[in-house]
Formats: sequence, C-alpha cells, structure tokens
Amino acid sequence: MSGYLLSAVCFIPALAALIMALFLRGDDDAAQLNAKRFALVTTTVTFIISLGILTQFDASNTGFQFVEEGEWLVGLKYKMGVDGISVLFVMLTTFIMPLTILASWGVTTRVKEYMIAFLMLETLMLGVFMALDLVLFYLFFEAGLIPMFLIIGIWGGANRIYASFKFFLYTFLGSVLMLVAMVAMYSDAGTTDIEALLTHEFAFETFSLLGIQIVGGMQTLMFLAFFASFAVKMPMWPVHTWLPDAHVQAPTAGSVVLAAILLKMGGYGFLRFSIPMFPVGSEVMTPLVLWMSAIAIVYTSLVALVQEDMKKLIAYSSVAHMGFVTMGIFATTQQGLDGAIFQMLSHGFISAALFLCVGVIYDRMHTRDIDAYGGLVNRMPAYALVFMLFTMANVGLPGTSGFVGEFLTLMGTFPVNTWVTAVACSGVIFSAAYALWLYRRVVFGDLIKESLKTINDMSMREKVTFAPLIVMTILLGVYPALITDVIGPATAALKSHYDTALAAAEAATQHASN
Repeated sequence: MSGYLLSAVCFIPALAALIMALFLRGDDDAAQLNAKRFALVTTTVTFIISLGILTQFDASNTGFQFVEEGEWLVGLKYKMGVDGISVLFVMLTTFIMPLTILASWGVTTRVKEYMIAFLMLETLMLGVFMALDLVLFYLFFEAGLIPMFLIIGIWGGANRIYASFKFFLYTFLGSVLMLVAMVAMYSDAGTTDIEALLTHEFAFETFSLLGIQIVGGMQTLMFLAFFASFAVKMPMWPVHTWLPDAHVQAPTAGSVVLAAILLKMGGYGFLRFSIPMFPVGSEVMTPLVLWMSAIAIVYTSLVALVQEDMKKLIAYSSVAHMGFVTMGIFATTQQGLDGAIFQMLSHGFISAALFLCVGVIYDRMHTRDIDAYGGLVNRMPAYALVFMLFTMANVGLPGTSGFVGEFLTLMGTFPVNTWVTAVACSGVIFSAAYALWLYRRVVFGDLIKESLKTINDMSMREKVTFAPLIVMTILLGVYPALITDVIGPATAALKSHYDTALAAAEAATQHASN
C-alpha cells in the first residue's frame, strides 16, 4: 500500500456524519448552529487534506496513483486510486461541498439530518471517482442515490415526493443493466479489478441475437448496458426528463451538488469504462451518440427559452452543456477528450454558481418565477454583478472557463463529424438567447414591484460563498493549462489505447475473413 490518503479524504465526511448522529442532541437554535459548523469544518478539512492528493500527483504518470488495496469481504476487493482523469473530479467534489454547506445556512428544518445526508453524499461521490474495483464502484455509484433521494424528498419543494421518486427510479433502473454487464465482465475476465479490465479484450465478433445482427459483438451489448446507466446520469436526451423536476424541487444546496458533481459521474463513467473497455462497441455507437448530443444541445436550449421558472431554465441549460461533454468524449480526439473533461469541471463551478444565484433571491422572495422579478440592479448591485459574470460564463464568453470547454469540444468534434459540429454550434447562439433573456428580465428594467423595493443585497456569507467560484471561473478561463496539463497525458494515453484496440480489432477481423 502507498498510504491511506484517498481513504482518509473519502471517509472523513462519513465519520463526521456518524459522530454527528451519535453525539449531537437537541433541535434548538444552538444545536442547529453546531450541526452547521461541524459540517462546514468537516468539509473544509476534507478539502484541505485533498490538496495533498493534487500536490503529490504526478501528471506525467498515466497510471493510477495513491493506490490502496486490500480485502474488505471474502472474495471482494477494496481498491482505490486516482489517475489524470479522476483526480480533478475528486478535487471538484471536495471544493464544492464546503460552499454547499455555507449555502445551507438558512435551513431550519431537521438540520442535523440535513447535514448528515450531505456528508454521507460527499463520501459516496468521492468513492465513485476513487474506486478501482467494479463491485466497489457500483456500491458507491448506487448508494449515492439514497442521500439525494432524501434531500429532495424531505427538504424539497411542494412536489418533492414526485420528483424524488422520479429521480430515484430513472437512475436506479438505468443501472440495473450496468450490473448485468458487470456480471458478464467478471464471467469473461475472471476479475473485478478495473486496472486489469482496462487491458482485457472483450469479444467483438459480430453475431446474431433474436434475428438482429449485433455488430461489435459482446462489446456493443456491454457498451449499451453501461450506456443505459451513464446516459441517464448525465443526463442525455431523451432520458433527461427527471433532471428539471429534481432541480426545481430540490433545495438550493441539493441543486448545486446535483449539477456540479452528480451529473459528472455519467461522463466519468464513459471515460473510465465505455471508451477504454469497449472500444469496438464505442466505435459502433459513436454516430448515434454524437447526434444524440447535438440534438440535446439544440432541443434543450430551445426548451430553456420558454421556461418561466429560473431553476428549470438552468436545469435545461445543464442538459445542453452536458451535450458538449458527450460529443467531445465520443469524438475520441485529444481536443475532444480534453474539452469534455474541462467542460465538466467548468460546468461544476458555473452551474453551482447559477443555482446559488437563484437561491439568493429565492431565500428573500420565496418564488422562482421570472415574472416576479425585474430591476434588481437598483437594489442589489453586487448580486447583479455576480449573476452577470456567471451568465456570461454559461454563454461561453472568452476569458471564462465556459468558453474553453465548449471551444475544445467543438474543435475536437469538427474533424470527426462536421454536421454534428455545425448543429452544436447553433446551441452556442441559443444559450446566449436564453441566458441573456433571463438576466434582462430579472436584473434590468425599472423597479416597479412593491415587494422588491425593500429587498437587500447579498450578505457577507453569500459573497464568501461565491468568491471561490468566481476565482476558479476566471482563472481557468485565462489559464486553462491548470487543468489541461493534468489531464493531457491521461487523455493522450486513453486515445492511444483506443486507437490501438480498434486497429487490432480491424486486423483480427480481416484475418478471420481471409
């Protein structure tokens, strides 16, 4: 073993949740404040410790680092590690969680349970990005549904029960097929070790199933099984309909975690499993996935244009931006892969900030209807400035991180499929339309509504919450090498592995036909 740094980062939040559950008593104001402070300290300490992973990480090493290995049950392995693809998702998770707790300072209902749910969720999300065993990955991946289900179902809006069950059923049912594929992978390879599976060649010979020719053989079937889970998690069109409901009904902090981190598990899954383990299946399905991505970008942008609820508009915006991610991943070019990961990380900061922007005025007015606002710049100049920055970043303004991710994915996809790229480019225009439309109606204009004439600008706590997100959005926009230098060698190795596997499969197919 090379130390327990990953395990410490992963399980400190869960340990804190256990301590809080056992020893924190009462529901008065003092107890609620203690729960919030304890959760904030825990998530901050977790982030500080996680910086040790980043500072010691060797980007030139394309293998897994900080590997911890053992046996936790008979026959089941405990194996954790990070590489250039996963390490920044770990950092994104630990970075976002303290801000999530700060944004929850106004919660007054069952505060201890609320904080416990978020701490457990942090452990489970980190486990997804660190797990190097199929069984361990699946347990973290599925268990993460439970805290979010409770967060939406208990602390959500008026229609929270419907939204929480829809979220749970969509994501859980999608993962059932993935579990079947994992069993098939173990039967074929004889191991659940992800490192070993990355070098295992699954069958790709075309065969007939129920009269249907399965091009790419078992690889295509297993790709589709994993795709069913990851596409829902992203979420991709047309299995995206659970997301707007979940976002609208979730509390502000729940929406932040959902958009900033949970959606990224789908993209991470494609990069960790679909592309490297099933290259032939991925190649077979690439045209379909590229067009699904392009449709998602345009369709959900158009849907966002007609929304009257701010959260729902931003939720559809998230689906559109995830379309750029899947497009970049399945272009499987260096720029496409780099851009997809960059876009996921950038979207983590920008979408979190946009949902926090909605939360700021919702806490004051208790409505998300766009028509309820207007002229806020007259009473909330600081808020108007912050909201403008993240609106521009969401549009993809040069100088912000949103521009870099979209530009790289479009550049990476162009040599693969020009038409898909052209359609996706129109999504950039639509995003400007709905984002600026939202900003104009909420912030600009005359302050004519009586209820808004006494509204207060952002508090110091809210400004502190936004400050790190502002720094990262601008810093990555002007100096994207902070990310690309870390992920570049890993994505180059992934592309090389993918190209080599496809070349070997083509050679084997030609040899068999001769």
